[in-house]
Amino acid sequence: MRSDFADAAGTYDSAAVLAREVGARMAARLDLVKIAPQRIADIGCATGDGIRDLQKRYPKALPFAIDFALPMLQAVRQATPRLQRLTGRGSRLINADVRRLPLASNSFGLVWSNLMLHWLDDPLPALKELHRVLEVGGLLSFATLGPDTLKELRAAAEKVGAGELSMPGKALRAPATARRFLDMHDLGDMLVAAGFGDPVMDMEMITLTYAAPRAFLSDQRRLGVREALLGRQPWRDWRRLFQQWERDAEQRLPASFEIVYGHAWKPEPKQLADGRAVIKFQSR
Repeated sequence: MRSDFADAAGTYDSAAVLAREVGARMAARLDLVKIAPQRIADIGCATGDGIRDLQKRYPKALPFAIDFALPMLQAVRQATPRLQRLTGRGSRLINADVRRLPLASNSFGLVWSNLMLHWLDDPLPALKELHRVLEVGGLLSFATLGPDTLKELRAAAEKVGAGELSMPGKALRAPATARRFLDMHDLGDMLVAAGFGDPVMDMEMITLTYAAPRAFLSDQRRLGVREALLGRQPWRDWRRLFQQWERDAEQRLPASFEIVYGHAWKPEPKQLADGRAVIKFQSR
């Protein structure tokens, strides 16, 4: 999948309608919290829309753009204004896997991740790593795809007897039609298991429409997620499935995406690294 994302760096922006919309809605949620982070990180930054928006919101913070596909980071660099590069205010670019971040512990006030975590078979190691790099009182804000994503395509698959990808971490049944994603309750449990306190989760459906199946497939290819999202099937089988994809009242093909939003804070530790409990006393 890394190579698919890397190959899509040049076409990503032309198809990233959903990512931009979700990013804007994530940013609106930040209006509800009062933070002044000194360091901010966009994990899975793609071509950099998210980190640029965060820089405008928190101009005094030191920005980090992190992605495991190097060409995506090169696109971030190319889009960085020359003045920012000359003054050292551009994003620090880091080519890394979210599960093994070359970042100091307790060093970020805000970690942001837009539509990246759902590509991991098991997000828990990544959430633990994000907890590690956040400072106490730091905020994690993320969005992922939920299990009702592409429900129209799943309904069409059932009509023609096609299979589907199972939940992340489980065995694959062939033929594959569409990847399944974790629901927000499972993600909330994972946040608690990773050490976060009182996570807040919510979801909404966003529906894009397409004039024809090829337009939908083209978008997924330009985003670099076609195979990861849809799996592989012969074109003959895809044609059978697409014939059962029900059109809406305007004769367009609806593609619904369940967006799961989460934010959680890193609380004060309850014990030290050596296992000793932390007990605080307050004077009256």
